[in-house]
Amino acid sequence: MTVPSYFALVPAAGSGSRMGDDAKGKVPKQYLPLLGRPLIDHALAALCAVPRIVRVFVVLAPDDAHWSRHDRSALGPKLAPLFCGGATRAESVRNGLRATASQVSSDDWILVHDAARPCLAGWHVQALIDAVGDDEAGGLLAVPLADTLKRADPDGRISATVPREDLWQAQTPQMFRHGALRRALESHTGVSDEAGAMEAQGFRPRLVAADQTNLKVTYPLDLRLAAWILQQRDDMNNERPGAAP
Repeated sequence: MTVPSYFALVPAAGSGSRMGDDAKGKVPKQYLPLLGRPLIDHALAALCAVPRIVRVFVVLAPDDAHWSRHDRSALGPKLAPLFCGGATRAESVRNGLRATASQVSSDDWILVHDAARPCLAGWHVQALIDAVGDDEAGGLLAVPLADTLKRADPDGRISATVPREDLWQAQTPQMFRHGALRRALESHTGVSDEAGAMEAQGFRPRLVAADQTNLKVTYPLDLRLAAWILQQRDDMNNERPGAAP
């Protein structure tokens, strides 16, 4: 039996409107500067550095004018840009899966990662791959909710307190079989993430505990938080469970 391979797919065709005028105007969020490099490059570097990942596909807008302005030769030969992005994340991922169907077998694993999660670390990816194993439902990184949740009414007042027990905050990468994920996204186009499409197909993806350092840059302050995390990453490597003394 053929051993499945691992591929990463990074949808990066959006503009990041919640970042403010900078992202809505000349520079899409994924290309905003972070410690001297485009935001997206930090996530791509982490994925390219994982030995088990064969190739890292980046799904870009067909008219992307920013990708070619940066030298990524230091990331090695794994990067493969695909200029087939769509209007939504689900559409971009689906288009990326279609475009890679001739290079990736149906049983190979696809790890879909947000371009706006620059603090991904190698141990996050390894933990996901190891925890999912051969589980046909796949899985995703996530964090158990620690805060009390409030549901708001139209006036911005609390209408209910939502119990946080058994609630998790989804992160990425989200890891599924190429063929299964493609079928799910072809059938369910209105989902907010890949796990949602798989759930709609009747699967129950595995939740793999990550941590808050794998944050998504959504608002301007998040850029500063991401910079701090990346600057402290050497210390985190030394302090994380299982690290060498």
